[in-house]
Amino acid sequence: MTRAVITVTPDTPNAEVLQLMKHTGHDGFPVKVDGEVIGMVTAFDLLLKPWVHEVKDIMSTDIVVADQSMSLNDASRVMFRMGISRLPVIDENGILVGIITNTDIVRSHIERSTPTKVNYFKKTLEQLYDIKTKLVHEKVIIDRLRPTQNKVYADELQGRTYELERGLAEPTIVVKTGNRFILVDGHHRTIAARKLGYREIDSYVITLDEDIKLGMEKTADKDGIFSFEDIEIIDDAQHPLIAITGPLRKEMDKENKK
Repeated sequence: MTRAVITVTPDTPNAEVLQLMKHTGHDGFPVKVDGEVIGMVTAFDLLLKPWVHEVKDIMSTDIVVADQSMSLNDASRVMFRMGISRLPVIDENGILVGIITNTDIVRSHIERSTPTKVNYFKKTLEQLYDIKTKLVHEKVIIDRLRPTQNKVYADELQGRTYELERGLAEPTIVVKTGNRFILVDGHHRTIAARKLGYREIDSYVITLDEDIKLGMEKTADKDGIFSFEDIEIIDDAQHPLIAITGPLRKEMDKENKK
């Protein structure tokens, strides 16, 4: 969830709400009194209801809120079934502590470094190299990481930056072999973190009990990828699994020809 929630009060002028939407890009805000959520005002309220001057005259008071201990999957189901795009989150005292949106739900499921994924990779290493490993969840100094990917996409970097700024980013997956920290998964997250000035990044670190040069290290050597400066950032191309049609595609083609 996003903890820094922008809220309004029942007495907030609707003209001010419009300006908030314009400057923040959000299309709805919880209405709060003494820390408690009493309603929600959205762009639909402003567009579809007769114009009035204050939030209290158009806000919805029948709203759904979630306890902060609710699982992400349950929150997803509630939002889908109720047809809502945002879910205020409250603590045990009913005080607003955050908000989760359908965009946050989608992002949380993209390239997730789930325990299942990490443990599967850990077991694969053990079977492949006939070694023992140890898994810890810790911060790793970014400058110590050895990248193994030769390119990243600018549009995905924007998404990872969004996640990091809101505390939504999943941990990277790192293999420690000898005194080397090999970045296995999370290149976009790590580069975004570097651009934001982060010194460390949250990671799942799999430590090998022997100093073994991984196959991905050898491939990175061959490709000349030794630091993050060696990674190409693709600015003028979308992800290869994305297709753009219509006028936007034509405009991009014109720019590329220049």
